[in-house]
Amino acid sequence: MPSISMFYGLIVYMYFMDNKQHKLPHIHVKYQNNEVIVQIPEGTVLEGSIPSSKMKLLQAWIELHKEELIADWELTVSGEQPYKIEPLR
Repeated sequence: MPSISMFYGLIVYMYFMDNKQHKLPHIHVKYQNNEVIVQIPEGTVLEGSIPSSKMKLLQAWIELHKEELIADWELTVSGEQPYKIEPLR
């Protein structure tokens, strides 16, 4: 489960071969004791929650990095290591 980015206390993960449970491209994001699973590139919450202020930051980051996220998704689904993505600044 490689971490692909970290910013403002959010840690973004993309799991290898993780296309069975949710069947959609998605990321796992942890913030303190909370976790949310978010569809990419739409930013729709599939499961879980994080504070709304952090969710807004996450959605802004997703919007900025849609193409990179989809490219990383394709790599991880095929079992390859994803690339790191710039954090939100």
